Order: sequence, then structure tokens, then C-alpha cells
Amino acid sequence: MNAAHGDDGLIEADYLIETPLDPARVAEIMAGEQSSGTFVRVANETDALRARSRAGVTRVVELGPAHRPSLPSAALARQGVTGPWRRAQVTLAFPVANIGANLPTLAATVAGNLYDLGEVTGMRLLAIRLPAAYRKRFDLPAQGIAGTRALTGVASGALTGTIIKPNVGMSADETAGLVKTLCEAGVDFIKDDEVCANPDHAPLDERIRAVMKEVRAYRDRTGRNVMVAFNITDDLDAMRRHADLVEREGGGCVMASVNWCGFSAIQSLRRATPLVLHAHRNGFGMMSRDPSLGMSFQAYQTLWRLAGVDHMHVHGLSGKFAQADREVIDSARDCATPLAEGVDDAVLPAFSSGQWAGTVPATFDAMGSDDLLFMSGGGILAHPDGPAAGVLSVRQAWSAVQNGVSLERFSHDAPELRTALEFFGARV
Repeated sequence: MNAAHGDDGLIEADYLIETPLDPARVAEIMAGEQSSGTFVRVANETDALRARSRAGVTRVVELGPAHRPSLPSAALARQGVTGPWRRAQVTLAFPVANIGANLPTLAATVAGNLYDLGEVTGMRLLAIRLPAAYRKRFDLPAQGIAGTRALTGVASGALTGTIIKPNVGMSADETAGLVKTLCEAGVDFIKDDEVCANPDHAPLDERIRAVMKEVRAYRDRTGRNVMVAFNITDDLDAMRRHADLVEREGGGCVMASVNWCGFSAIQSLRRATPLVLHAHRNGFGMMSRDPSLGMSFQAYQTLWRLAGVDHMHVHGLSGKFAQADREVIDSARDCATPLAEGVDDAVLPAFSSGQWAGTVPATFDAMGSDDLLFMSGGGILAHPDGPAAGVLSVRQAWSAVQNGVSLERFSHDAPELRTALEFFGARV
């Protein structure tokens, strides 16, 4: 196997591949395709150029076979190749010098044409590892976990958040009224839904002004600073303009649907604002749900953290979405793990989707930490005794687990938690 430069100027990426061919041969094809080669050696591809710039194959570990091809390949069909279908984990090493501090090109290198290779019937990017010097060439979170705690005044414990529901249809003033209710209920964090950004019935400029008027009034009266993540997903000019307005109005956070904005836009937004960037991952399931295609969250969050985001969604345990609890746990731990040695770049994992007081124990047990944002939409807003009781039920659940007490026992002296267990527990 070809081994690329043996210094720290290498980016390593792990892949799961499926192929009817020799996996080691396919790994070499992958390395050439994503660096200095093509399907056949060409005149300009000198030995010196290959030694300097070709990606290397550092590891091929064959796994158990597949019973049938996961994906079709017209190239293999034209050649009459029909299995057996071999699976392997492959590690490639890409010279940093090929890419530079260029996030879109890094993504294109580790996750580009590889998915279209005719030799494979399965291709999944599993993990990316970066040299520390290379990681430092990209943006760090402007606020991260410590900054979020400082801005909200929540020095310890999980941040309790919620989502504005209904997602779409309320006017700017109606949204502000709900935000006022949620502030009074005692939440630390409120976010827009990903499908409500700048609708005609509640233009974002109007919504920001109306909402922040209520947030400031509550802050002036109580001293508590509730963080609101305004969904500014749009073209870059609009996002920068809306981020500026949020900052002028005294806000601390903006949210973007990062998959649809793109790496360059989020990088540019990061450099234009000191606000917390709340990265919503909607669409990630398209990249991840097929176990033989797409990419894992470890690789996904590595790329987005290089854009300088502060929070990342990881979904929730026993939630309403398709991810297994193990995947959610690993995703949250990935967010809390530095991307390179000696770099303080952890981001706040944001748990959401079907979360309520009853999912707190599993979340706490999985993380072993309360450096997280725990968001309950229906789990707060649908509490039979109102949003304030919903917030209190979640806080009571966290108090229970931090004191090593079961929710059932703790609820004997916590009526809000008891009602939540009875009401939501009957629906899960």
C-alpha cells in the first residue's frame, strides 16, 4: 500500500466501502481519484508529483461480506461483475498542502467524487482526523460552551430550552407574546423552528424587534437573560443583515440550517458576527440513514465545527426521529471532544426531538455531564398545567438525576414532574 508523507501535514479519513473487487485496489483508486490521479496514469503525473501530492492508503481492514449490493453500479453492470460483495474499512491520508485552509475543498476531498466511483456499491465516510496545526487555521467557536453560559447566566447545570410552537402561522406580535410567556416560564433558551425564518406573515425584521422588546423587558425586570436563537437562514447578505439587527437589539444568538446555507456562507457569517451560531442539522438524515452511504456524525460535525459554529443539534434520546440512542450519544460526545490536541473548540450539544422530563435520566447517564442544551418543545408547551409547569418539570428531573434519585421518587414532592410523568409517560 502506498503511504503518503509521514509527517503531521496529513488529514486522515476513515471509510466503509463495499465492492466486488479487491478492497486494497479500490482504496488505491480512491486515493488517486481524490488527489493527483485519475482512472489512468497521465503524462503530467510524474513520480515526483505523486510522491509530493498523492493521497496515501494507510489501512485496509476487510470486514464480513454483504449478501447483496447495497447500491447499484452501472459501471460494474457493464463489466458483468456480480459479486461476491466485500466490505472493508479503509483509511486514507491526504496531504494538507493539497487543500490549504479551504473548507469547501476539504469537504470535496474527503467526501466528493468518492460516492460516484463505479467500483463501489457502498461508500460511507466514518471519521476525519486533523493535525492540530491545521485545525488552528480555521475559525474557533466565538462563544462555545463557556460563552453560552456567560451570556445566559447559567453557570452550571444543563441549559433548559424550548422551541417556538406552532412552527408557522403566528404574526410577529403573536410570536413575541409567546416568547414573553416562555421567558416568564423560566426557560434559559428559546429557538425558532427550522421551517420558520422570514415568512410573509411575520417578517424577520419585525419579529426580531418585537421579540427582543419582550426579552429586554424581562431582563430589565428580573436580571435573567433568556437567549433566543433567531432563524436567519437565507442568502449570506440577508443573514449578515439580520445578525446585525439581532446584535443591535441586544440578542445573543442566531440559528442557521447549515446544510442548505453551505460551508462558505456559514464561515462568512461566523466572521461577521460575535453572536452564538446555533447550527441546525436538518437534512443530515439524508446523508446518514443508509448505513452504506453518506457520512457519520463524527465526520459531519468535524467539517461544520471548522466553520466556527457554537452549538450543534444531535437529536434526542428515545425521541421522535429515526436515530438510535447510541448514535445520539456518540454525536453528543463528538461535540464535546476537541478536534485536535491542545485546541479548545468543544461545541454545545443541543438535544431536541420528543424530549421531556422523562428523557432526562437517560441523557444524564449517557453524557456524564450537564454541559448541554436540553430542548423540549411539546414537553414544555404541552404540559397540562402550562409552560411554567413544563419548565419546572424538566428542572425537577435534572435535580433528581443530579442527586441520584429516581424521577418517580422525586415526583412525590414535585407535582409538576408527577403530572409530566403521568401525562407524557402515557404517550411514549
